Formats: sequence, structure tokens, C-alpha cells
Amino acid sequence: QTISGEHGLDGSGHYNGTSDLQLERMNVYFNEANGDKYVPRAVLVDLEPGTMDAVRAGPFGELFRPDNFVFGQSGAGNNWAKGHYTEG
Repeated sequence: QTISGEHGLDGSGHYNGTSDLQLERMNVYFNEANGDKYVPRAVLVDLEPGTMDAVRAGPFGELFRPDNFVFGQSGAGNNWAKGHYTEG
């Protein structure tokens, strides 16, 4: 949210800023998609799907591309060994 706000982007990825300085280095964090929409240059990875559901349901959920979410079917339950050896 902070980086989007600093670059003048709303929750749907459209530019609403007032300064050319905001657009100057936009490509560091975002890729420009069609229709003057910007999407984050990010891949979100977690073992449990609940975390990704929370991101999608949040105020900036539609900002991310759906194919940039990578998640498993069950989490490791805060057990590093399970996540490393069996789930991951």
C-alpha cells in the first residue's frame, strides 16, 4: 500500500498521481499492463492458501495478477522441518 501510494496508484492499479516524478521510476516496482493499469513485479509464495486469500480479499487484492500467486494446499503449521522436508 505504501509503495502504491508513493507512486500515485489506487487499489486497482490505475495512476491517479499529480507529479511526473511519481511516474519516473515506476518500472522498478510495477509493470504497465493494458489500459494504463500497473501491476506489481512480485510473486507471492506461501504453503497455505489462507494467506493468499487474505491478500486477494484486501484493499489491493485486484492489483496482483492471479498467476503470480503460488501456494500449497496445506500449511506447515509453524513447523520448519515439516515445511522444508515434506510440504516444501
